[in-house]
Amino acid sequence: QIMKQMPIRFDLKTLHIPTYSAEKLSSMKDMDWNDFLQQVCSLLDSTKKNIGAARSKLNLLYYLCTVAVHKEVANRLISSQLFPVLIQQLHEAGNWDIRAKVARVIGLLALHTSELGENVPVSEAIILLTELIRENFRNSKLKQCLLPALGELLYLIARVKREHPRERWIVPSAAYTVLMRCLREGVRLFHC
Repeated sequence: QIMKQMPIRFDLKTLHIPTYSAEKLSSMKDMDWNDFLQQVCSLLDSTKKNIGAARSKLNLLYYLCTVAVHKEVANRLISSQLFPVLIQQLHEAGNWDIRAKVARVIGLLALHTSELGENVPVSEAIILLTELIRENFRNSKLKQCLLPALGELLYLIARVKREHPRERWIVPSAAYTVLMRCLREGVRLFHC
């Protein structure tokens, strides 16, 4: 059963970067785009461990969710230095709310991306999501947050491989095993 996702809202006042629209982001020149990405990555990569820093990261992730649904922006973001930073946050964030929102951004990027370069570390994201689901298999709330991102990444690879059969991305069999086990158990899916 797939549950309807909650609308995403971010707070403009507490977002520490310019809040460009998806249209503005898709038409940015390379220099402005790189400046924007640098700000986003440094905010996500911040090592501050207080409540304000966690809220700030969550707010930024909410903003990224709203712009990741735009095809051109998704293509640019997934191919940028942001994607490895998202994977790092998924791995290292101590706060599960942050991990859940990072997984949502990754899932939205995978859903709305139409181009995928071979250098994009999609396999790393799949491996990490698979490990997190396996380690937290009894926690249905976490599985509900992580499974959609895993499914979207697997579908993205399948979609791109159909168009470019020579491209190679490694998908571990454990990813399919975990996905099928969760589906057999009837996990209700939704984006956190």
